[in-house]
Amino acid sequence: MMNTSSSTQVSLKLLLPLLASVMALSPLAIDMYLPAMPILAEYLHTDMPMVQNSLSIYLFGYALGLILFGPMADKYSRRKMVIFGVSGFLAASLLLPFVTNIEQFLSLRFVQAFISSAATVVVPGTIREYYQKDTAKGLSYVSMIMMLAPMIAPSIGSVLLVAHSWQMIFYVLSFYSVVVLLLVVKYLPEVARNSTALDKQISFLTRYKIVFSNREARLDIATSMMISLAFFAYITAIPFVYLTVFKVSEFNFSILFGITVLALMSAHFINTRLVTRKGSRTMLWYGLMLSVLASLALFLANLFSMPLIFTVLSILPLMGSISMVAVNSDALVLTKFPEQSGTATAVIGTLRFGIGALAGPILAYFYDASALPFAGLMFVSVLLVLLCQLVIRFTAQGKS
Repeated sequence: MMNTSSSTQVSLKLLLPLLASVMALSPLAIDMYLPAMPILAEYLHTDMPMVQNSLSIYLFGYALGLILFGPMADKYSRRKMVIFGVSGFLAASLLLPFVTNIEQFLSLRFVQAFISSAATVVVPGTIREYYQKDTAKGLSYVSMIMMLAPMIAPSIGSVLLVAHSWQMIFYVLSFYSVVVLLLVVKYLPEVARNSTALDKQISFLTRYKIVFSNREARLDIATSMMISLAFFAYITAIPFVYLTVFKVSEFNFSILFGITVLALMSAHFINTRLVTRKGSRTMLWYGLMLSVLASLALFLANLFSMPLIFTVLSILPLMGSISMVAVNSDALVLTKFPEQSGTATAVIGTLRFGIGALAGPILAYFYDASALPFAGLMFVSVLLVLLCQLVIRFTAQGKS
């Protein structure tokens, strides 16, 4: 299952946490500074919306980076790209505490996201190289470890803000990236890929054409997009739903949010246990069936203005099941393109962030001061995933 360019065989128990630590760069960079936004606005003599725009700037830079670096990951050394990406993230993190205006802050956040994508875009392809047909298992392990980052990042940021300053948040990010960089240099192997000379000459745009020309892959990519819309709908709306609609306290909100993260991690753990025997397509369908039922329950609970407990009991299985759909759809796409895994990762990531950005405007358009638009968007997103997967199933049956 493992194939390195040296005789040293890397342990998957070491490789997966290392890859997860690389993937955690962006969640940490996004979530750690959130508590510092009001102080940043005051320090940089700007208003809060301008500081909030730094989050959109970061996501935009990250998506652009994926588009550029995805095809490069199929052609050049993945190890060198990770080193380049983490080093760029480190440099930007070190410079951010010294900014004196919002323009400098936004520019460095863009650079931080853009260059760091060179490191993260190679991770799914590297997992595919080592896990082959069990790619979904490897992705689930990495996702399970990586989810610790967004769960603890805001708390870390708050502690650093109280203990020292907003600048300390970026110094800690710098320290984290130094540790990751040293571990990457020491332990991340170079993967020996069976690329032909012709494959290395394939152009940037041709690699994207190869990915989009596969009909089944297009439907699985659409599945990943729609399930991401549901996920971003949750991220966007859940503070409003819990804090404003159901009027829970900030403490209880943090408990409910943490329980949901545990549900996501549990789903990934279950997937690692079963996907080797059942296969990614079957596990995707298991997750999809549960998400259809849970999203319907969530929609009905809010349509009939039922108590909070019904929303909570619907959200927990729903978020767990959509994470199972997401990881298996990604694995199915990656396994179709052994020589274009970086490009496929770029396509998935860019479209995922793109569709996720629509969650806010959609929820704003249908706003009615209740949780119903949120529940409706979750339900419709899941139904669109079901449609994509039914087309794949009927097409496969037609060929047999």
